[in-house]
Amino acid sequence: MRYFKKILGIGVLVILLILIRMFENELFYDPLIAFYQRDYLHHQVPEYDFWLLLLNVFLRFLLNTLISLGILYVAFEDRSIIKFSFLLYVILLLVAGFAFVFLLLNIEYEHYLALFYVRRFLIHPIFILILLPAFHYYRLRKAYSGKNENFSEEN
Repeated sequence: MRYFKKILGIGVLVILLILIRMFENELFYDPLIAFYQRDYLHHQVPEYDFWLLLLNVFLRFLLNTLISLGILYVAFEDRSIIKFSFLLYVILLLVAGFAFVFLLLNIEYEHYLALFYVRRFLIHPIFILILLPAFHYYRLRKAYSGKNENFSEEN
């Protein structure tokens, strides 16, 4: 039953991530969505409100981060994993956020693809796809190494 509750909890949180993606146009101001859906290499970047775009990218990052941390908590129920993940998300926000601001302020044709990928890392929950298997592997290694230590102590 406990396994079923975990799967259900993770499923609900994944559905929330999907809903954010499905309703991105209604929920967030981001004129770059339409820009990158077109043949962006042959067009100019549309006019945008810098601060509003920055605020909306941050809000979307925050929502995705909170839901992703929820997924990690439901999956592992370990506060140290959540604290470490939170630290990694803060580092990601700082590094990718500064890169995003720099690219927005210095937008040129050669930066279109860089802006696309930095923005994508901020507005999509890609980091959870890295953290979830990494912590699962960490848990397996920890459990496996604990069994080997117990085994060697018994002999």
